Amino acid sequence: MFDFRITARAGRARNGLLPTPHGLVHTPLFMPVGTLGSVKGISPQEIRDIGSQIVLANTYHLLLRPGPQRVKALGGLHRFAAYSGPWLTDSGGFQVMSLGHLRRISEEGVVFQSHINGDLIELSPEKSVAVQEALGADIIMAFDECPPYPASREYMKESIERTLRWLERCFKAKTRPDQALFAIAQGGIDLELRRISAEATVAFDAPGFAIGGLAVGEPKEAMYPAVELSTRILPESKPRYLMGVGHPEDLVASVALGIDMFDCVYPTRTGRFGYALVAEGRMNLKLTRYLDDPRPIDPECDCYACRHFSRAYLSHLIRAEEMLGLRMVSLHNLRYLHRLMEQARSAIAEKRYGEFARDFARRRFGQEIPGWFARALQEGGHWE
Repeated sequence: MFDFRITARAGRARNGLLPTPHGLVHTPLFMPVGTLGSVKGISPQEIRDIGSQIVLANTYHLLLRPGPQRVKALGGLHRFAAYSGPWLTDSGGFQVMSLGHLRRISEEGVVFQSHINGDLIELSPEKSVAVQEALGADIIMAFDECPPYPASREYMKESIERTLRWLERCFKAKTRPDQALFAIAQGGIDLELRRISAEATVAFDAPGFAIGGLAVGEPKEAMYPAVELSTRILPESKPRYLMGVGHPEDLVASVALGIDMFDCVYPTRTGRFGYALVAEGRMNLKLTRYLDDPRPIDPECDCYACRHFSRAYLSHLIRAEEMLGLRMVSLHNLRYLHRLMEQARSAIAEKRYGEFARDFARRRFGQEIPGWFARALQEGGHWE
């Protein structure tokens, strides 16, 4: 179980197979985010139908409600949420940053003030692992600190050292053999600290490795050198997970460098604001120009929304604040990212990832292809 196997390569991009207790996973892939055990507005059957392979849930939020022991008693996430495919739970480390105004960090762990009722909630490496074991996800994440951007070099150094000590405690606390504990390397955009963190994290020989602390506000020109460096250090034989990244151009650029897994709330959050993902970028369906447009969001898309509804109808629903419209755009956005990763896997298998990525860039950016994107493809061996 969890024995990752690479099946095809194109430059540094690669296809892989990751067996889990609840199904075989094909990489590279994008994981929808179901913070509270539910991808907002999308049913488990719809999640399956659009090609999702893993769903991500949030340790911190499920600890607050309904509570891990209740989820465990009701069959774990797979039965409780009626999604029988693989699950991944984050550790609560992202909330150390996002809820910075409501928490206190010590060597022992983090004390949060609940954003729901103000209660004090303690989360340590041991408790994070225990909560994730109760939730029953296939892949669980080590408890870490995701530092904010910007942060001083001194703070960042202290943070990555503490995260490494917490990682050791996570491995000691883990008891379930049917769960894979992924380790997380930090370091922000400081390449020296990023190297130190990655090299020390690799020493733990985890079944998978994540790159944390990016896509938190830093410019892409600073983000991609950190991704490139990380993929050179993290083992070839293990899955590499770039946390919190979901913009289409980021997926294409990062796959070029050897990233296998992604997650982000971007497609569903964007959908709830009425923006549909298309090859050229984002389509704002709230605009009046779409009220008489009989075409689907994307004629190339096979999702339910594109097969049944026009831009005009969806624009009407969104402007009228009807929930069906927002649900359908969210569904389309997830399917768009899944299709993008399916196309990437096919391109890798056929040794034409460079052609695929350059075609994506021409449609997405026109003649003004950003330097960071071109450099990522160049570093990955995909730019002519």
